[in-house]
Amino acid sequence: MKFHTRFALFCTLAAGLMAAAPARAADTYKIDPVHATAIFRISHLGSSFVYGRFDDVGGTFTADDQSPANVKFDVSIKADSVDTNSAARDKHLKSADFFSVNEFPTLTFKSTDVKSSGDKKYDVTGDLTIHGVTKSVVAKVEFVGTADGSAMKMGFRAGYEAHLTIKRTDFGMDKMVGGVGDEVQLTVSMEGVRQ
Repeated sequence: MKFHTRFALFCTLAAGLMAAAPARAADTYKIDPVHATAIFRISHLGSSFVYGRFDDVGGTFTADDQSPANVKFDVSIKADSVDTNSAARDKHLKSADFFSVNEFPTLTFKSTDVKSSGDKKYDVTGDLTIHGVTKSVVAKVEFVGTADGSAMKMGFRAGYEAHLTIKRTDFGMDKMVGGVGDEVQLTVSMEGVRQ
């Protein structure tokens, strides 16, 4: 068979396969806590920034490469997992002065609307609950990518990274404002396994 004949046959078969393939439906992913990170930055005395993280991040998200309207996030963070590399400060943050973890053990974010803001970028509106107070916020979210880890028994994976800035006083955390800043920058990076 001549080259141009083989090439034409290949193109015909490829076109047929692509035409038969359905559009990718929305897939749900369970967040892998080992590959999820939630960090925050806040001013201290107006002279520096203190960084912290939460070590327990979970939940699910829905990815859809065809329709941003189908993208959803349902993220939960255990307040008791706060870690600022200082045991004394972490104990204070867990107290009633700040997170009050016994009364409000979980921080949550549930998306309510997703709009495309560029290539692999989204404006995600959602209900953020901290310290028992729920507010609607908008996060800047970027789709990082996908990977097939099946050969390593890790499943098919996808990931996003979200950034948002809030005022802690909006969530009833109003102690020590001035010494500790009001504005908090949050970053949540999440990798999930397709269900």
